[in-house]
Amino acid sequence: MDAMDKDRDIPERAVRPLWTEEPARRRRLPDPVRTAAVRAVIIVAVTLTQAMVAVLSTLADSWLAFPAVLTTVASTVLATWGVLDVWVTRQVWNQRYGVVSRPSSTARELRRQRRRARKAERVGSPRAAERRSARGAAA
Repeated sequence: MDAMDKDRDIPERAVRPLWTEEPARRRRLPDPVRTAAVRAVIIVAVTLTQAMVAVLSTLADSWLAFPAVLTTVASTVLATWGVLDVWVTRQVWNQRYGVVSRPSSTARELRRQRRRARKAERVGSPRAAERRSARGAAA
């Protein structure tokens, strides 16, 4: 019995890819918004690290506590600015390049109905009858 005979009862598997590509659930953020978001995440991470250093150095009665607290307060202001920057950049992007509003079929149909009603109202009015008779007399 050779090595090939031992493996005869093991079924052969089809070659599978390592991963299957799936469509993204949400669209990718625009580049300026993504840049602002990455910057904000880095600033917030540094701020949280500084806050932890400030707390631990305060608990340890270290000389580093006071400068750490001061830089943490400054970083908190900077982190707030960073998060607001993401929000403002996103709003600006949406206003400049956002979704182009197109009326839906329902809105179009409602406008058609209003137009027909106005036209029917004009056709049935006494002034429209005068205009028609004046046009008929002139022709």
